[in-house]
Amino acid sequence: MKPAYKRVLLKLSGEALMGERNYGIDTNVAEAVALEIKAIYKLKVEIAIVVGGGNIFRGVSKSAGNMDRSSADYIGMLATVMNAVVLQDALEKLDVFTRVMSAVDIPQLAEPFIRRRAMRHLEKGRVVIFAAGTGNPFFTTDSAAALRALEIKADIILKGTKVDGIYTADPMTNPEATRFERISYQEVLERQLKVMDASSISLCMDNNLPIMVFNMRESGNIMKAVGGDLTIGTLVSVGGKAQKAT
Repeated sequence: MKPAYKRVLLKLSGEALMGERNYGIDTNVAEAVALEIKAIYKLKVEIAIVVGGGNIFRGVSKSAGNMDRSSADYIGMLATVMNAVVLQDALEKLDVFTRVMSAVDIPQLAEPFIRRRAMRHLEKGRVVIFAAGTGNPFFTTDSAAALRALEIKADIILKGTKVDGIYTADPMTNPEATRFERISYQEVLERQLKVMDASSISLCMDNNLPIMVFNMRESGNIMKAVGGDLTIGTLVSVGGKAQKAT
């Protein structure tokens, strides 16, 4: 298969590493994700990854209780570092050269995020995992994904979720919800579709950075997304009316 993109940013939720568990990390799932990443790595695609931490702790959740929002968000950032190191371990066991770069300084575990160094790692064929979000509270890892993708000049954000794209309503609760194959940034914002937070969608719209939303749990979908296959999800891009999947 010929990849449609040279450099991609893969956004993984923390829940993607949780598997069927209610909490924490399923190392078997991490290994399965690593195998899929290796498949596109072998195609010489430059891969950056932003990983969430919702499988361990999320600042805006019941688990945060009455904590100060900033403190809770910093704990969530540390959770993303844990997930990044797990994913790095799984990738390096498959002989995929990997670097973790953290927005919060933890030199024993990760390099500090330096944009030019990150781009150099990618040019040298290393997978770069960005941890600790943006390093600032009140920003989600979706915002971090948009920001890092723009900083490294990625061709697209590939957002792996538990559903196969963007729907007119929540497909988990509404059986009549239908999937979009294509949709514009503006329509995502106007319809208040919960694919990414509004600030990250706006950032992508302002810089014309496309987003592909697809089901991470289906084996082989990362490869299909890199190949530009629109049947597996929804492409968010500039212009054009919403187009529902047939």
